[in-house]
Amino acid sequence: MKIFAIADTHLSGEPPAKPMSIFGDHWEGHWDKIKASWQEQVSNEDVVLIAGDISWAMKLPDALVDLNAIASLPGRKIMVRGNHDYWWQTMSKMNKAVEGKIEFLNNSFAPAGEWAVCGSRGWTCPEDPLFTTEDRPIFDRELLRVEASLNAACTAGFNRIILMLHFPPFYNHYSETGFAGLIAKYNVELCIYGHLHSESSIKNAATGIINGTAYHLVSCDALEFKVKQLI
Repeated sequence: MKIFAIADTHLSGEPPAKPMSIFGDHWEGHWDKIKASWQEQVSNEDVVLIAGDISWAMKLPDALVDLNAIASLPGRKIMVRGNHDYWWQTMSKMNKAVEGKIEFLNNSFAPAGEWAVCGSRGWTCPEDPLFTTEDRPIFDRELLRVEASLNAACTAGFNRIILMLHFPPFYNHYSETGFAGLIAKYNVELCIYGHLHSESSIKNAATGIINGTAYHLVSCDALEFKVKQLI
């Protein structure tokens, strides 16, 4: 079993209702590039982690064309919500809609061999200059969700943990607060995240080993529209 990751697929039906090429020529045909990489590298025995911003759809029925397109690809798929995934509903509604072909994380974890995949959306960190008082309750709630996921995995006996967020776990420089504090507390081995797209934010993103945890930025444009093998 191999474990791969990608984020920010930003699908919008077929043909796309919102072509991503409006954000730059490099986005032209981005889903075709992702699919080609996915089909080349991923087998049905593998796991693909999808770290949010999956579909532009506003409602779950409208997102199904995108979710079904992902479900049709090889491997087991595990997702967390992104800030643009307005179609996200209760676990029961989403599981029923996709007929169990995709797994969604919310206050929970997913076993993958010796690994536990934990995760939630995350949120803008307080150190970010754009953080506002309106962000605080969302940030605090996401901290609780991430800790519930990590605690569930540890309670189940897992000691090898992957944490999947949509937002970066900290802003620019490492700080042992918030999500980074939970990563340290629960000895997370790998942390993946997306959300970042600009050239400067991708260049300055936290990657590599920091305080014993391997950080990976997996927004699809940062990966040149290819899935990234983690394990």
